[in-house]
Amino acid sequence: MRISYLAVVASIGFALLNPLPAFAVEKVTANSAGAAKSSPSSEGRVVATLDAPGYTYMELENSGKRFWIAAPTTRVKMGDRVQFVQSMVMNNFASKTLNRSFDRIIFVTSATVQK
Repeated sequence: MRISYLAVVASIGFALLNPLPAFAVEKVTANSAGAAKSSPSSEGRVVATLDAPGYTYMELENSGKRFWIAAPTTRVKMGDRVQFVQSMVMNNFASKTLNRSFDRIIFVTSATVQK
């Protein structure tokens, strides 16, 4: 019986440390095979923004390709060049706050406007 309690506690602990297991999440690392092909570089020019509590969603353009990132609240304006640190990529992400879905979005740990 004690082992089953430990298994439950370990499962809950794992779930708390890894809160997004139900979503299709791809960790982005420099050594990931195919990461260079599937992920844009870590910068782009702002072509659209959407603000939500705690996040700034930005559509960036780099080398003719457009992609969305979600960063901690960041002051940006159209045309700014933004550099970011990638965290994870989510496919088919539905934002209830924005009432819209993103085919693919990169959640980032930081975004910095380049001078």
